[in-house]
Amino acid sequence: MLLASRLLRLQLFRFVIILVLVLSYVENGNAGLTSTFVRTQWPAADIPLDNEVFAIPKGYNAPQQVHITQGDYDGKAVIISWVTPDEPGSNSVKYGTSENSYDFSAEGTVTNYTFYKYKSGYIHHCLVDGLEYDSKYYYKIGEGDSSRVFWFQTPPEIDPDASYTFGIIGDLGQTYNSLSTLEHYMKSGGQSVLFAGDLSYADRYQYDDVGIRWDSWGRFVEQSAAYQPWIWSAGNHEIEYMPEMEEVLPFKSFLHRFATPHTASKSTNPLWYAIRRASAHIIVLSSYSPFVKYTPQWMWLREELKRVNREKTPWLIVVMHVPIYNSNAAHYMEGESMRAVFESWFVRSKVDFIFAGHVHAYERSYRISNIHYNVTTGDRYPVPDKSAPVYLTVGDGGNQEGLVGR
Repeated sequence: MLLASRLLRLQLFRFVIILVLVLSYVENGNAGLTSTFVRTQWPAADIPLDNEVFAIPKGYNAPQQVHITQGDYDGKAVIISWVTPDEPGSNSVKYGTSENSYDFSAEGTVTNYTFYKYKSGYIHHCLVDGLEYDSKYYYKIGEGDSSRVFWFQTPPEIDPDASYTFGIIGDLGQTYNSLSTLEHYMKSGGQSVLFAGDLSYADRYQYDDVGIRWDSWGRFVEQSAAYQPWIWSAGNHEIEYMPEMEEVLPFKSFLHRFATPHTASKSTNPLWYAIRRASAHIIVLSSYSPFVKYTPQWMWLREELKRVNREKTPWLIVVMHVPIYNSNAAHYMEGESMRAVFESWFVRSKVDFIFAGHVHAYERSYRISNIHYNVTTGDRYPVPDKSAPVYLTVGDGGNQEGLVGR
């Protein structure tokens, strides 16, 4: 009966997962299908800063690094973020359903930060809520001749039969391989990105170049992220623990630059949260925040899983950075501690997919679990389990560290 129910849901819901990371853009190829493209395994250099993909918008104090994410629990709000380089400027977002006609406005907040001797631009975050489902909105940010206009499409209403197409990206970076991934995704028809951590790889630089490479990455992904929500999770390259530069606050750059709707799901921390979108309930976890019993993340996930309603959102998806199951020599067993804590919950809740990055390769599992293991019984191997998730590792986004293959 359970298998029949899952097959029926598969027929009802055209849930197209764009696994863009195992692919890359192929001219004249069908971006919605797995291609035969094989990316070189060797490390790649970051694109030079003077390349056009990092171009700074024209005009004094013009908004740049524009990106949006879902702004509430159910998809009727967005958080619009951008950076003004010279002065704070306006915090206002003007928006409406007709091009060049902005009937509404919202006011945001502005912040900035320092990293070593680098000082960021003025980082704006503005919540735009009360939106209608399945509608196209145009929005305008900035002032005078330096203002810029973008648009986004809201998702369909929460419904078990709502069709929706997610892209899955992890470990992207800013190399030419990263660009091929981004271009491939943008031709795929994906409507929103679930990002499995490790964004800019700015932490591979030192001193002021760390912040500079965050800025370049923000301009790099704007071509997609300004027009559709990217749902963020943090990876190890966002930690940026650099005591030699007197920078010891974890996730400092990430938390200043990327907003998440964590309070909408009763989370106390932006690094773990949940949203519902179309027919999917999506849970984002933090691999590098405490998660053992009685910690805030553990207590939050326990309650969030109780809120899942498969009658409304039959698809239950978890996004994290470190894979729980991984047969690659790279990062082998790093997810074991989280598996020991959460796997039984995932199985009991019948999670459909768990997406992770971290390992710079693609791998997909059968539905298996290892929830019966203990040192007394000796049941030490994973076994087939129809209630278990499918685990997908998609950490081959194109960053400068290259792929792993052993």
